[in-house]
Amino acid sequence: MIKKYGWRLGFVCAVAIVAQSCAANQSTQPSSAPAPTAQAETGTLQIRANGEDFVRQGFTSKDGWGISFEHVYVTMAEITAYQTEPPFDAEAKGELNATQQVSLSELQTVDLAMGDAKADPILVGEVKAPPGRYNALSWKMPPATGGAANGSVLKLIGTATKDGKTIPFTIAVDQELAYQCGEFVGDARKGTLTANGTADLEATFHFDHLFGDADTPLTDELNQQALGFAPLAAIAQNGKVDVNMAALEKSLSAEDFRKFQAILPSLGHVGEGHCRETVLAKR
Repeated sequence: MIKKYGWRLGFVCAVAIVAQSCAANQSTQPSSAPAPTAQAETGTLQIRANGEDFVRQGFTSKDGWGISFEHVYVTMAEITAYQTEPPFDAEAKGELNATQQVSLSELQTVDLAMGDAKADPILVGEVKAPPGRYNALSWKMPPATGGAANGSVLKLIGTATKDGKTIPFTIAVDQELAYQCGEFVGDARKGTLTANGTADLEATFHFDHLFGDADTPLTDELNQQALGFAPLAAIAQNGKVDVNMAALEKSLSAEDFRKFQAILPSLGHVGEGHCRETVLAKR
């Protein structure tokens, strides 16, 4: 029997050996895995905050007080830049429809008065972002959690001078606010980001809304709605004004305090572009 079927057994073994050898050769061949996909290109989007020349150079209030600032602390959080389609209109009732968005997650307190009269707007932070046209910006103003502005969303420190009299002032605001803004309006366009490039967006704060502006007619809406500095000078103690919101509510007339509260949401802009303001829960 062994002789009779020996050739078959040898043939089967030979086939098995060849198959095993082929399998071994196949297992050692390099795999043809797909090439890794290149990472999408991004650019750097910078977020800046600007108190304009009113903060950096000083100005005269609607009632003749020369205002100069040593510090203007603004606290910002949840700063988000958007590509929107259609473009977001903060003054209309429509929703913000974002096709792309990036955010700065950390709370930041910046001093808008830092630097000289020619200083660039303050860099709040920057983030890697896909290219495109960023035409909307939002942020919240919560209380600072430390430092010179601790507990305040906004803290103004400076002096006011009129007729040879100088009054140092510190005004601490704890009213939390939120802003949802459309496209930056100014001399140059902002927010167009290219791959590997850098672009910026700006949150702008208009402090002439609070004090008014002597270079603007008194009949102008800006000055009609502004508080001016005279009501603050009238509540000075020991030659200075050092107040928070609670002290202002006690010291100002009811009408002036309502005016002060109404002004706060209007401070935030994007250049001259308006924002949709929200007054958040008061601390």
